Amino acid sequence: MSGIRKVMIVEDDLILNLLYESYLERLGFETEGELVYGKTAIETAKNLNPDLIIMDISLEGEIDGIDAMLEIRKFSDVPVIYITGNSDPYHVNRAEETGYIDYLSKPIEFDDLKMAVKAYFRDDVI
Repeated sequence: MSGIRKVMIVEDDLILNLLYESYLERLGFETEGELVYGKTAIETAKNLNPDLIIMDISLEGEIDGIDAMLEIRKFSDVPVIYITGNSDPYHVNRAEETGYIDYLSKPIEFDDLKMAVKAYFRDDVI
């Protein structure tokens, strides 16, 4: 793939959002962040057509990250990496319905995210 890839970050903790933006920019991605609501994530995914979504499961509002991805799946097969504090079987099983490429438990270090992204994009990432 050529060109800069776009990553959409959906995380309701703005400090973590900025951290993930910094990680992904170090990996050569263009980021669209500061998305804290599931409904906003769905609309942004329609308009942005991202190459990857980083999705927190617990979000502000009525729609969590998994429900948002189920809606996004109706119009896109964009890869998703979940970053969450909810690694219990209930959330993992619900997330599996969306076909995620990785499910990372917080706290996330740069190398954790780098490995997850590289596993999907192969050698195109630093």
